[in-house]
Amino acid sequence: MAADTAVLPQGAGYGVVVGIGLFFSAFMIMLTAIQARYTGFSPTNSEEFSSASRSVKPGLIASGIVSAWTWAATLLQSSAVAYKFGISGPWWYGGGATVQVLLFAQLAAKLKLNAPYAHTWLEIVGARWGTAAHLIFMFFGLATNIIVSSMLILGGSATVTDLTGMSTIAACFLIPIGVSIYVVVGGMRSTLLCDYTHTTVLFAIILTFVFTVYATSDKIGSPRRMHDLLAAAAAANPVPGNAHGSYMTMRSKNGLIFGVINVIGNFATVFQDQAYWQRAIASKPASTVKAYLLGGLAWFAIPFTLATTLGLAAVALRGDPDMKVLTPADVSAGLPAAAAASALLGKSGAAALLILLFLAVTSATSAELIAVSSILTYDVYKRYINPDANESQILRMGHWMVAFFALCMGIAGLIFFYIGVSMGWLYEFMGVILGSAVVPIALCVTWSKANKWGCIGGSIAGFFAGIVAWLVTTSTLNGGKINVITSGGDYEMLAGNLASIGVGAIISTVASLIWPDDYDFVSTRAINTPAAHSISGKGSDPQTERDSEKKGSASPYVQSINEETPEDNDLDPVGLEKAFKFAARSSVVLTLFYLIIIPLPLFFAQTIYGVRGLTAWVVIGILWTFCSAFTVVIYPLYESRVAILQIFRGMLKDVFARGSGKHVKPSPPSSAA
Repeated sequence: MAADTAVLPQGAGYGVVVGIGLFFSAFMIMLTAIQARYTGFSPTNSEEFSSASRSVKPGLIASGIVSAWTWAATLLQSSAVAYKFGISGPWWYGGGATVQVLLFAQLAAKLKLNAPYAHTWLEIVGARWGTAAHLIFMFFGLATNIIVSSMLILGGSATVTDLTGMSTIAACFLIPIGVSIYVVVGGMRSTLLCDYTHTTVLFAIILTFVFTVYATSDKIGSPRRMHDLLAAAAAANPVPGNAHGSYMTMRSKNGLIFGVINVIGNFATVFQDQAYWQRAIASKPASTVKAYLLGGLAWFAIPFTLATTLGLAAVALRGDPDMKVLTPADVSAGLPAAAAASALLGKSGAAALLILLFLAVTSATSAELIAVSSILTYDVYKRYINPDANESQILRMGHWMVAFFALCMGIAGLIFFYIGVSMGWLYEFMGVILGSAVVPIALCVTWSKANKWGCIGGSIAGFFAGIVAWLVTTSTLNGGKINVITSGGDYEMLAGNLASIGVGAIISTVASLIWPDDYDFVSTRAINTPAAHSISGKGSDPQTERDSEKKGSASPYVQSINEETPEDNDLDPVGLEKAFKFAARSSVVLTLFYLIIIPLPLFFAQTIYGVRGLTAWVVIGILWTFCSAFTVVIYPLYESRVAILQIFRGMLKDVFARGSGKHVKPSPPSSAA
């Protein structure tokens, strides 16, 4: 959309991106200063900077998961698939991207059991399988972060430009640079606090849109009116592959294909994204599983409800004088939500969506910045460049890597923009090149029998199989023509995604069954083990640690961590094994619920929903959204009530006696003579 036809002026775009960005940076810096003064946590410690001292409670972790998983695509692509496929789109987007977080609870439990002091998942790979595997899987890890970051920047900049006419180049760079300020200052805990504030505002705006569309708008205003408008739209332009061409049916062939692509691609971007491992690392061991199950269930409401609202509204309002005519390129860029918000509420709707999108993008961006910073610091700098790095060097490198990747995010987004790759194309493509490593990584962390070379070979073979299947299918179905448009079709992407994850899973699993390893996870449990918890009971010199790593008996990452190290009883193997079994049972049951029990019977039934059916669908979404908001907005406040009271008590003391409220680190008890 050109600047002269944008709903909002360019100043609004710069005001949101720069103004709100700097506001949140200042706000987070202030919270970080308060935290350092009135609590025992200070981001001047590398362990606090990268993993929040592994002490965060489940409510805040769940809020962080919701925020990190709410990308630009969550808001834009979910509405775009609702616009294309009807009500099946929101379900397949939400359900297809929720199960990965739920199943990740199993990996989180095994992480606490098998590598409780690791900083990254790549440290585990390096400690178990050595340098070759470490470098190969680092490629997949960093590729995941680059693709996710590019989607964030592409979606965010496209919508900002569409609504305000702001320069896309400026948006690509200003969004990550603003976020990097508070990440550098506050580290992981600052990121989680920012996640919480963003999530709170996000739910408030989503509920505003929901009640506008289904209760107060003079253009729609009720589920009945929405039903009538969708029926008229289907009569004029039936949806290909849907039962009777209706938008109000789960019987959508293309919706189902998208669902499969969505499931595969998002396995890659959860299991291989350090941002999700980072939250597992930061959480208290006893509550890690609870955090991921709560976070996954709460997140589902965001794409499901918003897409059922704005995505369907964009269909219902076709032909309305205030509604922009959407081209296929606009839909691929994720613009139906922006068009519907502008048509419903004019400039206020556009501004609300702009803020909503900005908060989602910046929150997920902060997660990616701290994640990549940890990989570059611990898996590149600490492992290969300066194994003897001290505390200050590690912290300084962490800061520099945040700033470095902020710049890389802007460049990557700009490259994809200029070569004509949209957020929607990249979203469906990610599983093609990333899916092959999903199963090998899961096996590495959870299964003692996982074969090293089988998992490495499966990842590499699956990578090439995915690309070949994608290109061959594109060429076959499009008369030999391969370009951005032809390669982005449903069947083309489906073939690549299935080949990638399927080949990687089959080779790694079969090789492990035929030539099983017998690994005891001793070397992974030794990663970064504090002196008090080390196997030998005392520290060893760096050269000895490197030598032992070559022998496969220990890790090179031994360093002490601060007083907030998880207590021994939190790392009780029996309790963590029980947590894993609970995570396995509950996550599998919920996965079946999202992907089979609910959608497939509705798909095969070919039911076309009437007014009452659509009303029930909408009400379920609204109720789920309220429950999710309670889980990630109210519950974290309740569980942190003691810490909040401690901070207020300290601030009050400072008011009456300057300096008396500052937190004093308790001195260790003196040992008996």
